[in-house]
Amino acid sequence: MDLGVTMFTTDRSMHPASLARAVEERGFASLYVPEHTHIPTARTTPPPTGEAELPEEYSRTLDPFVALSAAGAVTDRLRVGTGICLPAERDPIVTAKEVATLDHLTGGRFVFGIGFGWNVEEMADHGVDFMERRAVTRERVLAMKELWTEDRATYTGEYVSFEETWSWPKPVQRPHPPVLIGGAGGPKLFDAIADYGDGWMPIGGSGLTESIPRLREVVAGAGRDPDALHIVPVGTIPDAGKLEHYRDIGVTEVVVRLPSAPADQVLPVLDDYARLVGSF
Repeated sequence: MDLGVTMFTTDRSMHPASLARAVEERGFASLYVPEHTHIPTARTTPPPTGEAELPEEYSRTLDPFVALSAAGAVTDRLRVGTGICLPAERDPIVTAKEVATLDHLTGGRFVFGIGFGWNVEEMADHGVDFMERRAVTRERVLAMKELWTEDRATYTGEYVSFEETWSWPKPVQRPHPPVLIGGAGGPKLFDAIADYGDGWMPIGGSGLTESIPRLREVVAGAGRDPDALHIVPVGTIPDAGKLEHYRDIGVTEVVVRLPSAPADQVLPVLDDYARLVGSF
């Protein structure tokens, strides 16, 4: 089981290149960053954090692909990934190109963590009906897979359509980088993973003992290999005992959260987490 980190990279936090170097030097396996294109100021959607006000880093988040390009350019083995990207708010042809380019430039080190989104107002500005976000996300990811895997790609759906086209580079990872779907465990999410995902990216580790066997059953029922699943909880609070438990129940990677802050605040936390690298 690997140990990675995640941080809201912003215009006020530690630079992603400096962060990536520090993460790799300490033996971590991966760095994930989240995405919000913008945060509308007139808001009715409650924060997913349970706080009264949404933390400032949500509105200051760097573009994940630009940030991860900086991170990938200064590292040799570190996996870099979105945790998570919002395909419902993105053009699938452009996003497919960004994913393939980043995987190409990093020599196959990109992980495509995606989610359906929670911010109604943010999604509305992208012209997406909140109630249709799962269907929109599915079609956009399926369309991207065509662009990643076919020399002459085409896709026809309700939300995405394009005629036969060329699109290179192709990802280094074949058939494409792993697509990990984020969200709370449940039938809709597990069906989506079985349909077009390569794994699950839950927030935190609550309930995984019960949820992972259910996910494996759904995936096996769809005719896919549950042993190939990536289970990558993000934002966990680590300790040795908890990490051993995660390993024993089938978690493949644990991603711990760093504060969205300058280096003098991030590095002591990173050093504290580093004591756990390789201990489980």
